[in-house]
Amino acid sequence: MNAAPPPPPTADALRAALAGLLDGLPPRQAAQAVERLIANYRGTTPTDAPVLRDRSDVAAYAAYRMPATFEAVRAVLDAFRDAAPDWEPATHTDIGGGTGAAGWAVAEAWGGAARTTVLDWAEPALALGRELAEGVFDAEWRRARISGSLTLDDTDLVTVSYVLKELTEADRRAVVAEAARVARAVVIVEPGTPDGYERIIAARTLLVEAGMTVAAPCPHSGACPIVPGTDWCHFAARVSRSSLHRKVKGGSLPYEDEKFSYVAATRFPVAPAAARVTRRPQIRKGQVLLDLCGPDGLARETVTKRHGTLYKAARDVEWGDAWPPE
Repeated sequence: MNAAPPPPPTADALRAALAGLLDGLPPRQAAQAVERLIANYRGTTPTDAPVLRDRSDVAAYAAYRMPATFEAVRAVLDAFRDAAPDWEPATHTDIGGGTGAAGWAVAEAWGGAARTTVLDWAEPALALGRELAEGVFDAEWRRARISGSLTLDDTDLVTVSYVLKELTEADRRAVVAEAARVARAVVIVEPGTPDGYERIIAARTLLVEAGMTVAAPCPHSGACPIVPGTDWCHFAARVSRSSLHRKVKGGSLPYEDEKFSYVAATRFPVAPAAARVTRRPQIRKGQVLLDLCGPDGLARETVTKRHGTLYKAARDVEWGDAWPPE
């Protein structure tokens, strides 16, 4: 009799896997490693110099960043699956995947059905990712320099999360073009900052030019209606804060919101949202104000009690959700 397959990974399971990483590493050393890595992450990272140098670096940064990356990618995949509910990848390639947070999110989204290949240039990150994922989801961990010379095998799904900022503009274009060449679906996630959004828009343009259709977050594959420099499209995912988060960043809240921008595009038919909620809904007495992006551009919709069941739905809708609900 065959053993039952492991349950799909969850945020709790990932936190449990990360819990023992910092055993034996002095808290001060862990905090210093994270502070240095965050400074590097927010700066300019040369593509030929791995940021994560050894296991201490990798353990500290994984404990700090993996939950946030997982939650962001999980939220993106939720929106993508809404647009393509009947599609399931058999193969998944994670470009610059490090310790594999996106692999965990993909495994949860499709119940571990996809075979994941994680590509990264930092061997310590790959080694730790392999250790964390053992027995949880099927993956190959392969060292590769993420640059314009990257060549990929055909795959169903490519993810590129929090990687484009580490590349030169030429390498970004080449990596996105290569992803579009080999994949049936491409998901790209960047920090929810003005420059992160700009990288997403540039990648989105390349994906559409390559013949792909935008599945999420946009309700169309046309030009983004946001005037450059006036605003940026981003969303948020709630992340439980570990003790390391609190040591490094201070504060007492048990959670923080991870801001991210993203695009998901496909080579197969999808049903994008009719419109997307682009800001936190404003709930007022007897009405809800929704900022939406739709096929005709940006608009604000006021939903009142007169709208009946739609009003109740508006009170429950969240930033990043499709509107109206199906």
